[in-house]
Amino acid sequence: MSRWKRYVVGPDAEGRSAVLDTEQTNVQENPGYFWRCTVWGTEETPADNSIEGDRSLMITTREPLPGGMLFRSLEIPPDPADTAEHVAQLTKLSTEIKQTVMPSEADLKRHPSMHRTNTLDVITCVMGEIYLVTDVDEVLMTPGDTVVIRGTNHAWSNRSDKPALLSGVMVDAVPKVGH
Repeated sequence: MSRWKRYVVGPDAEGRSAVLDTEQTNVQENPGYFWRCTVWGTEETPADNSIEGDRSLMITTREPLPGGMLFRSLEIPPDPADTAEHVAQLTKLSTEIKQTVMPSEADLKRHPSMHRTNTLDVITCVMGEIYLVTDVDEVLMTPGDTVVIRGTNHAWSNRSDKPALLSGVMVDAVPKVGH
C-alpha cells in the first residue's frame, strides 16, 4: 500500500510553530485487504493542545476513545475475488481492533466490510473511486466526494482496478436508540 506523509506542527523549544514530526506511526495493514493510518486522536473534546507526544499512538481500536476523536486515512485495494477470505480477514481485523458492534451474517452477505460504529464520521474520497454501501443504497464516490455517517451500517467496495484513498474524522457519539 501507499506511504503518505503526516506533518505534525506544534511549538518548538522556543515556542515557535515548527514541524515536529513527518512520519506516520500508527499504521495497520493487510496487503490486498486494507492499509490504514490513524493520523491523530484525542481522548477529549475540545482537544487539549497542551498534551505532548504522538497522540495517534493511543488509538488501538476502530473507534475513538470515549469523548474523543480520531483522524484516519484508509487505502482500500480493489475488492478481492475470494469473498469468504475477504470476510475472514476483515472479521479478524474487527476482533483485533475491538469492534463494538459486530456485523451480522446478513450484513456480511451485503458486503464483507459492512460495519457500524458509535461515531459521527465525516469521510472524503481523496484518490480513486469507491462505492459507499449502506443497507439499501450504493453510491459511487470519487475524489472530493464526502459522506457524513451517523452511526449506521456502511461498507466500502472498490470495484475498480486501482486503490482508493479515504480520509476522515470519527467523533465519539451517542448511539441512536434502537441500534
